[in-house]
Amino acid sequence: MDYGKFKYEAAQRAKESRRRTTQISIKEMKYRPKIGVGDFDTKTKRVASFLEEGHKVKLTIMFRGREVHHPELGMQILERVADQTANIAKVEASPRLDGRNMTMVLAPDRRAQAANAKHDGDDTDAAADGGAVVPPAAAGPRLRPNSPRPAPPGRSPGSGPGRPGAASNGVAAAPAPGPAAPAAPGPAAAPRPAPASVAPRPDEAGPRPAQENER
Repeated sequence: MDYGKFKYEAAQRAKESRRRTTQISIKEMKYRPKIGVGDFDTKTKRVASFLEEGHKVKLTIMFRGREVHHPELGMQILERVADQTANIAKVEASPRLDGRNMTMVLAPDRRAQAANAKHDGDDTDAAADGGAVVPPAAAGPRLRPNSPRPAPPGRSPGSGPGRPGAASNGVAAAPAPGPAAPAAPGPAAAPRPAPASVAPRPDEAGPRPAQENER
């Protein structure tokens, strides 16, 4: 027995086992009661990535000043995180208030992750099977090598742009309609009568006559 070969194989087996072993650790993510929407979404996505990698996540809500008198705000944030990660994680430690911090621990749920992956796979297969595939009957009749092509609707068989009305079977097609005749001019409109002259008013006819002074 070669002792050096035995030691080498044992070292390789130990190395392979360490490589396949997943190091499970506890990650921590901190929130504030007045956290914004963008920061909340970013932190929650990071929490989901930790859970998908197989790590546990400890969520911490940090209170400052009088915020500690409103623990319901921290409870609402923890419930939102748990709801958004319900398909990949489960609550291992329920929320509890520890001084000025409220903590909760999430652990990866293997069953939920497997069910979610299976559901996604079924949706992908259904989308692939339900693609728009045109059946042979709907694609149109297949033509033989020497058979004439069917004429499009609105055009006689055998006619083309250079031979209007010509038919391939010797039967003349109906001639194309010519240009329409111009419409006959209608009766001329009667001229409008000129406006009648208006007689001037008495006060506008001319200068007033001088009035005699009776006094």
